[in-house]
Parts: sequence; C-alpha cells; structure tokens
Amino acid sequence: MVKATFTLDEETITRLNATAQRLAKPKSEVVREAIMDYHAKSDRLSEAERQRMLKALREYALLPTVGTAADRDRELREIRAARRSGGRRTRVE
Repeated sequence: MVKATFTLDEETITRLNATAQRLAKPKSEVVREAIMDYHAKSDRLSEAERQRMLKALREYALLPTVGTAADRDRELREIRAARRSGGRRTRVE
C-alpha cells in the first residue's frame, strides 16, 4: 500500500468518521471503497449530461430532412443489399 495525505474540509471529515464508525471499518477502507465506487460510476453520464444529449437529439429530429423520398429509398436498398452480400469489404479500425 502507498501512504497518501489529503486535505479535506470539516464536513467531509465528519461524514468519513461517521461512516467508518457506522460500518465498523477503518477510515482508509471507507475512502478506498468510496474511490472504487466513484471510479465505477465516472464513465456514466450525469443526469445533466443525459438531459443535454436528449435535448440535442430531439432538436435534431425536428430538422427537415435533406433529399427526396426516392433518395432515401435508394440508400435503404443499397444498405440492405450490402448486408445481404456480407457487409463491408474493407477492414474497419
């Protein structure tokens, strides 16, 4: 293990002490578990980020389409044909 020093505010120390006492665990273990939990959640979107992205998608969905119905139908036929014939012929990296 590596020893580290952190500066924490009084409220955080109070919460750390209370949590360690309630769980009957050393404070260092509570901190390690808290960091592991935070790390596991850090790659997920926050609620604010999720709402911002949903708003952008809703706005995008309202934009007028470009091209004609015939263009869309042709593109769909090409996509379906490519899927039936094995998809891409080149490697994607």
